[in-house]
Amino acid sequence: MGRIFLILSSIYLLLGNALPVSALDYIAVQEYHLLHPEQIAITKQFNTIVQQAGVPLAKDIQKKPVRIVFIYPGKQVSDYWRRSVTSFARRMDEIGIRYEIIEHFTKVSELRLQERQLQSAIAQDPDYLVYTLDVMRHKKLIERIISKGRPKLILQNITTPIRDWEGKQPFLYVGFDHATGTTEFLAKQLLQRTGGNGEYAMLYFTPGYVSTMRGDTLIHHLQEHSNHRLVASYYTDGQRAKSKAAALEIIKEHDVKFIYTCATDTAFGVIDALRETGKLGKIMVNGWGGGSKELSAISNGEMDLTVMRMNDDNGVAMAEAVRLDLEQKSNRIPTIYSGDFTLIEKGITEDALRRLKARAFRYSGKE
Repeated sequence: MGRIFLILSSIYLLLGNALPVSALDYIAVQEYHLLHPEQIAITKQFNTIVQQAGVPLAKDIQKKPVRIVFIYPGKQVSDYWRRSVTSFARRMDEIGIRYEIIEHFTKVSELRLQERQLQSAIAQDPDYLVYTLDVMRHKKLIERIISKGRPKLILQNITTPIRDWEGKQPFLYVGFDHATGTTEFLAKQLLQRTGGNGEYAMLYFTPGYVSTMRGDTLIHHLQEHSNHRLVASYYTDGQRAKSKAAALEIIKEHDVKFIYTCATDTAFGVIDALRETGKLGKIMVNGWGGGSKELSAISNGEMDLTVMRMNDDNGVAMAEAVRLDLEQKSNRIPTIYSGDFTLIEKGITEDALRRLKARAFRYSGKE
């Protein structure tokens, strides 16, 4: 079983920097609000700002353009990262903040390139750095930035503060809570469709935060709330070809009801395998994020369901955090901003999908 790509978590105990940070190292949103109850009102007020149209910044506040560096693993089928930059820039334009954006996009696995880009970004002394955190190596790099205090660090695609950093958290955590999207939307629907019985397989992303929060969270949820049996799990590095090969292996050896995927590229690899074996529509496959490619696959009947982020809210949140910082109102910026989701299923009407796209992509709709 899983001769090509099957990777058991214990193997990663030998891989040093590739080791995923344990979920115990993170503070869930709900727990963080219990530890910091003042954050609840701050978050509510901030979300109101995000959902409304932008209000122009007073002309006498900004002395010079702000410089923002984005270092993103954006070379993926998912358009989440590209839309984030677009929605950020368009909100900045709307509220009248002068800025300079420097973008660096890499493949997910190009950690050394990300390190070089990070060193280059710091040398340019930007005002804000937008980065992410997925593996242990990211954590170590980020800690160096936090210790210096400049640039102000926005961590995207992570909404669970690092426990080790209590007392000195980054400027902002922003994104869409992976555990919520997994358990409150995908898991519930999968349980309803399957009756909570049968075999399933897991296709992880890379060994790290996203796989832990989207993949392990689902496994634990199904263990507690169903009789489902996990028969295979693979790390795919977010690569479509690896995902297809893993899915072909699963289909050959098991009678699974669904193959759960932790990322868009992974889902399309599974779709390729299902199409090749004539199993499309017989074995369920999910997406994660609800970007343009996933929504097309839902419309075409190739993908069964996905959790759709109200994507542009995270770009707007970053822009509004910069605005409040310029206005010297940083006490109104929450530590965490986690945007909203909705469930999308095969069979959704074009009209309903059009309305959701208009909301989710309100700034990046022309992407």
